[in-house]
Amino acid sequence: MKLQTLGPVGLMILAGGAQAAGFALVEQNASGLGNAYAGQAAAATDASTIFYNPAGMALLDGRQLTVSASAIRPSIKFSDAASVAAPLQFGPSGDGGDAGGWGLAPTLYYAMGLKPGVKFGLGINAPFGLKTEYDANWAGRYFAVKSDLKSVNINPTLSFKVNDRLALGVGLDAQWVSAELSNMVDDSAIFYQATSGVMVAPNVQSLATVKGDDWAWGYNFGLMFSPDTATRVGLNYRSRLDFKLNGDVHFNHPAGLNTTQAAILAAATPDGAVTAAVTLPDSASLSLFRQIDPKWDLLADISWTNWSLFRALTVVRGNGSVLGTTPENWRDNWRYSLGLNYHQDARMTWRFGVAYDQTPVEDAFRTPRIPDGSRTWLALGGQYRVSPQSTADFGYAHLFVQSTGIQQASAATGALAGNYRNAVDIVSVQYNRTF
Repeated sequence: MKLQTLGPVGLMILAGGAQAAGFALVEQNASGLGNAYAGQAAAATDASTIFYNPAGMALLDGRQLTVSASAIRPSIKFSDAASVAAPLQFGPSGDGGDAGGWGLAPTLYYAMGLKPGVKFGLGINAPFGLKTEYDANWAGRYFAVKSDLKSVNINPTLSFKVNDRLALGVGLDAQWVSAELSNMVDDSAIFYQATSGVMVAPNVQSLATVKGDDWAWGYNFGLMFSPDTATRVGLNYRSRLDFKLNGDVHFNHPAGLNTTQAAILAAATPDGAVTAAVTLPDSASLSLFRQIDPKWDLLADISWTNWSLFRALTVVRGNGSVLGTTPENWRDNWRYSLGLNYHQDARMTWRFGVAYDQTPVEDAFRTPRIPDGSRTWLALGGQYRVSPQSTADFGYAHLFVQSTGIQQASAATGALAGNYRNAVDIVSVQYNRTF
């Protein structure tokens, strides 16, 4: 028996809700949030440059410890238009509630000198993550219920000061990803198919859950060029990472099944080991920092992410059979940002920023796990110098997400049709200490 009903299980091993386009997290410090992360490959404000451009460590004084936390609240609201129930199921039931929820992205960075012109840094952060969860009985329950991703990236780096104008940096990434997905399965259709239409048991469904994790290795490098004392240009590249997630699939069947029904489901939807090959994209950023005068700084950035690597996702059982496959056919995306710093006095700096983040998701391939739309950022923040050795940063951003439509259908799962209205709020705080 082919399990067409299980296709959505493999829809997205790395799940949405993250706040760069697709399912990445750009929120890797608080000091950049107020600028909408404009110019981060050239800013080198603190030790978080380890992530955005390791060459920036050459500009840091002494040893630095930087810790931050970003609280991220996506709102993901679906409005049903003309969804159709799966075979032998009652009609669509609800819009799923708000599939977003609060998520926390913590970071830690440490930079120190090894010898004149050479510095070492270590960054620990979460480049991908957050969570979406719909009501269990919503109209799109056969496509997605819960999508939960956790990631940890460990990033040792080195910077080399070539001369007063040029610095280089390089780093190694060890990244761990853990994911959980769930969706409902139409048991009624399985009974009907297994008995050639003899067994009609309407409105019976199970919850299918896939879990998996893996480690992958990558690298990053950057350069920082200063044509004059007021200007810096930064270029940073982060490599792709290839994962093979290993885990299992579990089916939570409803109570009250008779012996025949239980036997049919045990044969058609057995628990067991699964794998999924996933490639996370490489990316590059070109940034500008320009001191206009003693009070004002200008920051700008253009970033590219190779999302066109994400063509399809296939989940395979331990015996080699395909549990489910989903075409994605994403495209590369571009992010543009512009920021300003205003130095009020020796202790207080204010930051402002705007950005446009293009979605990589084609309209024809949008899924309820990642109902992504292009985003416009408005951000503000600041830095307060607590002492000559320490600073506190804070920031807030609101993301206006373009309204999008969705059309998904199959003979096994029915049709999901409607519209999404999304938005995001981000609050970040950070502490930096120089030793």
